[in-house]
Amino acid sequence: MELYPLQVFLTVATEKSFSRAAEKLLRTQPAISLALQRLEQELGEKLIDRSGKDLILTDAGRTVIDYARRFQSLQQELDNSLAELRDNSSGRLTIGANESTTLYLLRHIERYRELYPKVKIQVRRSFSSKIPNELLDGNLELGVISYDPGDERIKAKTIYTDALAFVVSPKHRLASRKTISITELASENFIAHNVISPYRELVIREFRTHKVPLRMDVEMPTIETIRKLVQGNQGVAFLPRMCVEQEIEQKLLAEVRVKEMHMERKIRLVYPTRRALSHAAKAFLDVVG
Repeated sequence: MELYPLQVFLTVATEKSFSRAAEKLLRTQPAISLALQRLEQELGEKLIDRSGKDLILTDAGRTVIDYARRFQSLQQELDNSLAELRDNSSGRLTIGANESTTLYLLRHIERYRELYPKVKIQVRRSFSSKIPNELLDGNLELGVISYDPGDERIKAKTIYTDALAFVVSPKHRLASRKTISITELASENFIAHNVISPYRELVIREFRTHKVPLRMDVEMPTIETIRKLVQGNQGVAFLPRMCVEQEIEQKLLAEVRVKEMHMERKIRLVYPTRRALSHAAKAFLDVVG
């Protein structure tokens, strides 16, 4: 059933006049009469008794008018909800990120929340390698990754440039050094992140290229546990600099530059090329700049 005939019926019943209903709906009186006749034919019931001078609702008309008012109310709610979405006064935004890339979102989310406090934001923890497919499948609207997805179906926007930092405990023998050579790391025990990533592969390749043994006797699932072990002088690690900036400033960790290994880490906000983004997602892209 179309909503327009119900609107016509509700207006005629409220105004108690076909002519006044036509004026209010900006239609001709014959068009109003035809719309009402079609509604009555569709329902198989007479809704208005036209036999007397005044328009009187039939029993069926009194039943239908209650539903017509509900439909009108729901339509108004729908219009209001869509207007709120367009103004970013409501809505939901789902972003995928792994443990470390979530950090790069914090300042953007803080700014976004200032501008659009009613939009609900959900950041889902996901493996970085799986985020492009989750975007294409529609499970995520936006994603944050630290590599170029190399897929024409995915757009990528760099939002931060970081570097991998070589960190040791302040008690470590290399803590007082500013710069070292990769060959000096042959005897070190690395605390590695057991999540496969382009940067893990890059570190392995650099050690292999320089023919330096890379001992990864301990592998951990989170950056937090790696950081704690390195602070306790249980090994050394390459970690995203943003993840250890505070510890370096507080001298809980020491950063030493490995001259053969300057590895930039570009953090990218990614989203589908062809699928339309929600108003909330478009606004987030504007905030990120």
